[in-house]
This record gives sequence, structure tokens and C-alpha cells, in this order.
Amino acid sequence: MSRYVVIGLGNFGSFVAKRLYELGHEVVAIDSDAAIVDAHGPYVTRAIVGDATKKAVLDEAGADGSDAAVISIGEDLGASILSLLALRDLGVTSTYVKVLSEDHARIADALGATESVFPERQAANNLASRITSGKLLHYTAYGEQFGIQEMAVPELWAGKTLEELKLPQNYQIQIVAIHDLLRDTIAVPRPSQKLTPSDTLLVAGVPAQLEAVTKLR
Repeated sequence: MSRYVVIGLGNFGSFVAKRLYELGHEVVAIDSDAAIVDAHGPYVTRAIVGDATKKAVLDEAGADGSDAAVISIGEDLGASILSLLALRDLGVTSTYVKVLSEDHARIADALGATESVFPERQAANNLASRITSGKLLHYTAYGEQFGIQEMAVPELWAGKTLEELKLPQNYQIQIVAIHDLLRDTIAVPRPSQKLTPSDTLLVAGVPAQLEAVTKLR
């Protein structure tokens, strides 16, 4: 079981903390609002009222032995950065920081954050991608140079094998899994596997190529 610290229990921090706990991990949640902390008691391992910008508070919470920390107080730039510094001083090397601006992200990155997270931007990008393509079911961006999307099988591909389609060569994409909706199974595809209209595809590649294949008929 891994142990995670979540600092700030607004919407984003709350969802992260609850999901980590649902996945069976130990979760220590910290917020300065006692009412919010009390409300999260049943959904995390330990909920603490405290100022997470203070190294002593994080030390008392056991942050120094955690596998990772999520800082979700993006609305308060100063508190976010001070919390990151305190975690770094305690030796926490895996830190994910919710940010609301490029300046905030640059500071967090310069201080050694593992990742600066823009929740609203990522959600907006995913929604825009789904809206503009009838075949696209879901899209997740991993930075600006790589993405994974779930999409319906284009008519052009139906009935053909992956070996015949040669997708990496022809489209610079890779199918990493196929969801057979009729059998409700998900599996890594074989080169000889034929695609059917009832399949959905989990496809990885650069954003421009992923967008291009969603426009195929």
C-alpha cells in the first residue's frame, strides 16, 4: 500500500484524495478549514487541520515518508509554493502541483515539482477534442506532444487487420488496446486481428495525427 499526502481539499484535491483512497492507498489529507477536514474524515485515512506551508505540520502528518504529494491550493500562489518548498525540505521527491497560470507552473517546475497540473485546461482540451470529432469518445493529453484517445473504428479500417493497415507507418499512431463492445472485453491487439464496427480503439500518438484519424470515413 502506498501513502499519499493531499494538500488542499477544494474540488480538485477532494476528488484526488477520495479516488486514491478508493484505490486502496493510505491518504493523508490536509486543509486549513476544520469543517472541510471533518467532512472528508470518512473518505481518507487521516484528515488533518493545519497550515501545510509549515514544515512542522507536514512532518507531523508523516509527509516525509509518503510516496507522493498533491498540492491543490492553486488559488493561493504563495501558499502553494511554500508547501512545495516544505515538502522538498522533508525529502518528498514526487510532487504534483495544481496551477492556474504559466508563471505558477514555471515557479513550481523550477522548484522541482514532478508535474504542474492545469485541471481546467486539460478538461477543456479533452472536451474540445470530443466535440469536434464524431468518432472520438475520449481524449487524454500528456503534455503538448503526446496523447491517447478512445475512438470508434473508421469505415475505412473495418474488416482489415492491423497488419494490413500498417498504422504506425501510414498514420504514425499505435493502437494499444481494443475494446470489443459485444463481448465487453479489452485486450492488447494482435497483428492478425481484424477490426470490426463494434470495436472501440485506444490509440496513442502525437495530437495532430490523432486528430487526423478521427476524420477518416
